Amino acid sequence: MPYELEGKLVVGVSSTALFDLSMEDDIFETQGIEAYKRYQELNRHVPLAKGVAFPFIRRFLNLNNIFPDQQPVEVVVLSKNSPETGIRTFHSIKEYGLGICRAVFTSGSPAYKYIPAFNISLFLSTDPDDVKDAIDRNYPAGRVLSTTVVDDEGDDELRIAFDFDGVLADDESEKVFKETDRLDLFYKHEVDNIDRPMNPGLLMDFFKRLAYLQELETGKAKHEPGYRKVLKTSIITARSAPSHERAINTLKSWHVTVDEMFFLGGIEKKRILQILRPHLFVDDQLTHLSMDLRDVPLVHIPFGVANVPVKTEPQPGGLWDGQG
Repeated sequence: MPYELEGKLVVGVSSTALFDLSMEDDIFETQGIEAYKRYQELNRHVPLAKGVAFPFIRRFLNLNNIFPDQQPVEVVVLSKNSPETGIRTFHSIKEYGLGICRAVFTSGSPAYKYIPAFNISLFLSTDPDDVKDAIDRNYPAGRVLSTTVVDDEGDDELRIAFDFDGVLADDESEKVFKETDRLDLFYKHEVDNIDRPMNPGLLMDFFKRLAYLQELETGKAKHEPGYRKVLKTSIITARSAPSHERAINTLKSWHVTVDEMFFLGGIEKKRILQILRPHLFVDDQLTHLSMDLRDVPLVHIPFGVANVPVKTEPQPGGLWDGQG
């Protein structure tokens, strides 16, 4: 009988997001692929260090321990490693006790093209080109940025935070602001369309499936007094009144709720993230992903108008954006 993925929340992760392969990547860049393969083979039983996405993945998989009958989540490794060098990845997975048994090793070719085959709602990778190519195909992918993350094993809560526009919803409203560069016209657009739900963004399906898991937790808490829910979702947006209501109405139209929602109106998101300390924060704008944040895994979704390169005026005899 085939294994069904349709009813599960599936996350895809590259080996370089799950584990710290910075030293191995340096060997690949400086000594070539054969030296890289040889090093991985010689060290196949040496566990890889934890990567930026590890704390999120560990807690995400713990949901299967909480709901052993449903087994509601799945993680699949999508890697450009060869099957031979992928052996070390699986040894490391076993060493850390991660419930991952499915993987794709493509020997250098893009692995993101298998996102739909595994019904993946979010693919996490450190490769900016792979993420951009995936998004160009309308796949839900995000680039894991290099930050210093320490996994607090005594903290079982799973906190996931999202930007709203360009992540959960599309970039319709961001386009209005970009095109006019006037906050008053942006507010007018949002108030005029207050009851018209925004179109879904790339991570709406992921968010809706998280909401279903929260419903499972609510049911468990009702039947098991003393059970403490572990999954917490937050939205951290630059919106503020009067643009807040359209965002809330959009969530209602999707039949989802969020635990916390922050309407910052231009206040630096870092101020919230330092207190919330989510195990994943997803935003479509690099300016909101401060590189000096500690213990916050940051994920960039290079989607929509916020990621269109800004053209500059050419200098005499020069080129547009370096292009001939």
